[in-house]
Amino acid sequence: MLDYSKFKETSWLRWSAKTKEQARVCIMGIPFDNAVSLNKGASKAPEHLRLLSRDLSDTTDEFKRIADDVLYDLGDLQITLDWNDYFQKVEQAAYQVMKTGNFALFLGGDHSVTIPLHKAFGRYQKGQKPEAKIGILHFDAHYDLCDEYDGHKWSHACTEARALEGVITDRDLTFAGVRVAEEAELDLIKENPQIQTIRAMDVHDRGADRIAADIISYYEGYDAIYLTLDIDVLDPAFAPGTGTPVSGGLTSIQLIKLIRTLLKHLPICAMDIVEVAPPLDVNDITSWAALRIIHEVLSYFSNTNR
Repeated sequence: MLDYSKFKETSWLRWSAKTKEQARVCIMGIPFDNAVSLNKGASKAPEHLRLLSRDLSDTTDEFKRIADDVLYDLGDLQITLDWNDYFQKVEQAAYQVMKTGNFALFLGGDHSVTIPLHKAFGRYQKGQKPEAKIGILHFDAHYDLCDEYDGHKWSHACTEARALEGVITDRDLTFAGVRVAEEAELDLIKENPQIQTIRAMDVHDRGADRIAADIISYYEGYDAIYLTLDIDVLDPAFAPGTGTPVSGGLTSIQLIKLIRTLLKHLPICAMDIVEVAPPLDVNDITSWAALRIIHEVLSYFSNTNR
């Protein structure tokens, strides 16, 4: 778990509550990147983000302050050599975080860690309300809809293929920022025609405000939504430090506007930020992009009664 001595009062821990019950946001790191298909490094993200967070300002660009007790950081769920065992531990630990009733923010790690996180989300929400309508918002350059990739069903390219196996239906799944696809993924989409795709080009052409309005309308009547954010949804100019970058992505301000608006108007209860790879980064550009989103989350829950 977290070694608080490393971060002292200069990290985001300066906004920490003394207990989970006092906080609005619970943070947990999942430093796992054994399922990447190209370049590793995402396992270093949780600790690096904490260290950089010492330089976060007291407010976002809306000049609203971060509350002193807004978060509780549970530290990292340390990896084990048994992949199946580790994902079971991730699911159970995430389930316990969700049971606090706080907004659950998970820091990957590669996108495979979202597989057990989705399972925990579905289990928790359906346990609270069996008839609950739950959805997934997936921000990514990729679909991650492969049934199998590199010989494994738990690859980071299989995240939402696993979610469609009992967590959600195709009507409940929206991709935003996508700009590449595998043929097998397109075949799966044909079999699941209600999956919604918002390409990166759509955001550029129509603007973040209109896209956000469309997403909000699409999820009207839903009880709970999980938002998974692969940092490669951003163009590599804004996020070079990631394992599978794809040119033509969102800008930082587009992503900030989308996240800010969706938090305000949708029942987003849990979120992860994955695929930030500090060893592949340039001047921490990618880490700062992720921290800007985390800052937005902390600001929102510092200034709302939700």
